[in-house]
Amino acid sequence: MKTEETTLDKMRLRPRFKMYTELSAEEYSENIKKFLKKNAEEFSGNVNTEIALITVNTEQDHYWKPNLSLRTEMEDQRTVIRGIFGPSSAVWTFFMFLYFLLAIIWMVLITLWFVGEQINIQDYKWALPASIVTVVLGLIMYAAVKIGQKKAKKEMEKLRSFAILSTLPFEEK
Repeated sequence: MKTEETTLDKMRLRPRFKMYTELSAEEYSENIKKFLKKNAEEFSGNVNTEIALITVNTEQDHYWKPNLSLRTEMEDQRTVIRGIFGPSSAVWTFFMFLYFLLAIIWMVLITLWFVGEQINIQDYKWALPASIVTVVLGLIMYAAVKIGQKKAKKEMEKLRSFAILSTLPFEEK
């Protein structure tokens, strides 16, 4: 098995990796199901032939609790497993909505300020400081994401080892 990870993957909001295995997609999904059944006290998830969503069982659920999405694809006659770490889909959607909203607000404010400067209207001087505030809010959100990733590091390591161990031949006892 070969695993690929780049520096860019560590900078993303949703870190990702790519593994190659000799197992077919069906064999891999069966391996995951068996592995989940054997380690039910530590992991839970949903599995089908193409996609698996795995979480670590914890006493409390926090917004930074990571999920591991495993997608199987065929590439050069081999099975490729693409893993993406991220929060629950509800949390991810909420954060993306906030980023989108801040980006729109920033564009409107910076446009108001710029147009006011171009036509020498003093009414929109407030838009530049307001646009800086929206950028700072975006950076605060980004910092919150990074703090959440640091808090979830142990769980992400467990999920990463789950992904690797699930590619190995599984023997039921």
